[in-house]
Amino acid sequence: MTTSLTIDLNADLGEGSPHEEAVMPHVTSANIACGGHAGDMDTMRRSLLLTQKYGVAAGAHPGFPDREGFGRRELHFKPAEVTQFVLEQIETLKASAAEVGVPLRHVKPHGMLYNMAVKDAELSAAIAEAVAQSGIRPYFGLAGTNSVMLLEAEKHGLFPIGEGFADRGYAPDGSLWPRGQAGALRPEAQAIAQGVGIATSGTVTAVTGEQVTIPARTLCLHGDGAEAAEIARKLRQALEQAGVKVQAPQN
Repeated sequence: MTTSLTIDLNADLGEGSPHEEAVMPHVTSANIACGGHAGDMDTMRRSLLLTQKYGVAAGAHPGFPDREGFGRRELHFKPAEVTQFVLEQIETLKASAAEVGVPLRHVKPHGMLYNMAVKDAELSAAIAEAVAQSGIRPYFGLAGTNSVMLLEAEKHGLFPIGEGFADRGYAPDGSLWPRGQAGALRPEAQAIAQGVGIATSGTVTAVTGEQVTIPARTLCLHGDGAEAAEIARKLRQALEQAGVKVQAPQN
């Protein structure tokens, strides 16, 4: 089947999940935790070697330095501090990647750092500055016509790549529905349908029923649960059956 539709399928990995290798063959990009919310030199190396084994594009997944809260707590730092810890995490992964001969292809912030950056231009600018200093240009941020993350990325000379979420609920403004509230996480069948819908129509139905435009070039599926590999396999199969070519961004 020939098609002009393409999308990347990414997963947040390197976080110590025993299911990581089962997920890896079904995704095209892996966002690897690099010591902030999770990860150490051993997990980074293992994840990088898995991306090499399965031909998956490796990227950095920096987050708040908050292992106790897994990077999901709202924290506040000065912009210069954000730039510093994000750059340090990326550079740590870069060093490990150089040792095993794996190029880093993108950066995607993690958890609450990502969610706060969606609406905070100053925070987004601080993260983008760190990514620019790292020399990595492709940058995953929440897809949307007025995405603060992507606007700041572009201002800093990065290559912004809009991201949609297969297994997360959406608010009417295109932001992610808060974790802990009903509808925040989509069960398997809904996640697969939502992922295909984002890839083929660029839209999603919000938790509250509104249609939301999501111009995504990459699609996230969380990779840490026991069911993650099966959902990833089924989602990729459903995308391909819908005429979508699944591949890493070609920036």
